[in-house]
Amino acid sequence: QVQLLESGGGSVQTGESLRLSCTASASTGDGYCMGWFRQAPGKEREGVASINTRYGVKAYGDSVKGRFTISQETAKNTVSLLLNSVKPEDTAMYYCAARWTTWAGNCGLRETAFDNWGQGTQVTVSS
Repeated sequence: QVQLLESGGGSVQTGESLRLSCTASASTGDGYCMGWFRQAPGKEREGVASINTRYGVKAYGDSVKGRFTISQETAKNTVSLLLNSVKPEDTAMYYCAARWTTWAGNCGLRETAFDNWGQGTQVTVSS
């Protein structure tokens, strides 16, 4: 079991940028699928981005491609999500998720593929 702690959420205006961070209690460089998901009020949880920390393979949801970037700082056991050109529809609670893996490919964005979750950090975008 790995503990995950998100940080960096807040309130921003349309078009601005924000960086979210997820720090894990385990050494994520050993091989983890790390992902970011979000859930807006009244909506289902949506996969935003994921990264295979050993092989660097990344995946993005269609709604954030070209605007959001997932990255890792292995030495700090941290995975970050840079949100650029944010829109009001990006408003949601953002959750970090993880799963230890030996898989070398795309971790995907299925919620059921991750078994460790953080408490979430709120992002609010005003127009």
